[in-house]
Amino acid sequence: MKTFGFTILFASLLVSTPAAAQNANVDKRVDRLEQEMRAVQRKVFPGGSTRFFEPEIADKSGPTSVTKNNTTSAVSDLIARVDALETSLASLTGQVEENGFRLKKLEDRLAATEATTADPAGAGTSAATVAPTAAAKTQPTAAPSPERVEGVAAIVMPETGDEAEDAYIYGYRLWDAKFFPEAQTQLKKVSEKYANHRRGSFAQNLLGRAYLDDGKPALASVALYENYQKTPRGERAPDSLYFLSKALVQLNKKDDACRVLAEMQDVYPAVAAGRLANRVRSGKAAANCK
Repeated sequence: MKTFGFTILFASLLVSTPAAAQNANVDKRVDRLEQEMRAVQRKVFPGGSTRFFEPEIADKSGPTSVTKNNTTSAVSDLIARVDALETSLASLTGQVEENGFRLKKLEDRLAATEATTADPAGAGTSAATVAPTAAAKTQPTAAPSPERVEGVAAIVMPETGDEAEDAYIYGYRLWDAKFFPEAQTQLKKVSEKYANHRRGSFAQNLLGRAYLDDGKPALASVALYENYQKTPRGERAPDSLYFLSKALVQLNKKDDACRVLAEMQDVYPAVAAGRLANRVRSGKAAANCK
């Protein structure tokens, strides 16, 4: 990165300019760099500590009796601050790269899972689990029975004035009544239209569960992973990792299921040890995690 060249730049400035001018100019530039680094840290670690950037700088306000010593102290302070900037940047870059690497690994595993389940010869799951067969594409879809039409019509959408809330509750009621295809259609609309609403996370998670309950673990794995990937701070992101592990077990991907549960415990330790503790235990048992 270009920032790592700051030490050489500052060293050349300290040698080539008069002491008073160089101190004022470089000091301002270092102050600005420190402010920018804190801003980056607040963006990458919102609500967290800026533990990567705590430079120890001597107090320059105290009086000194020798001008030469004062100049030497100022230069030493600048060098210390530049060193702190480089250390901070290196730590911050390493953390970002590590998080990106972990996310890429999970994406690769899920992509491999989806590709396997789309192949009739892979994982014991037919292509019909993921997509309609050629015969299904050429034949008209069977009309729902009168009883089903009547049952779906009996499910009422609430009218509270909160459109996102009402739309989600309607999808939930369809799922609870076991009208899974209808629930999938409704919940997908909610997750797309109200992605920034708190119910967006709920809807995407329940969409994955509706696919699971409908015998479609491959589609469930995609929906559940997307909820974790796109809204990791959503209220149902931890739940999606648990149900993702269930989908992977159904797809005979138990090792991946264990990795997902480990990821859940690492990213959401409080939830994994609290509200979802029983599900974590049952999930590990189902996947034969060590």
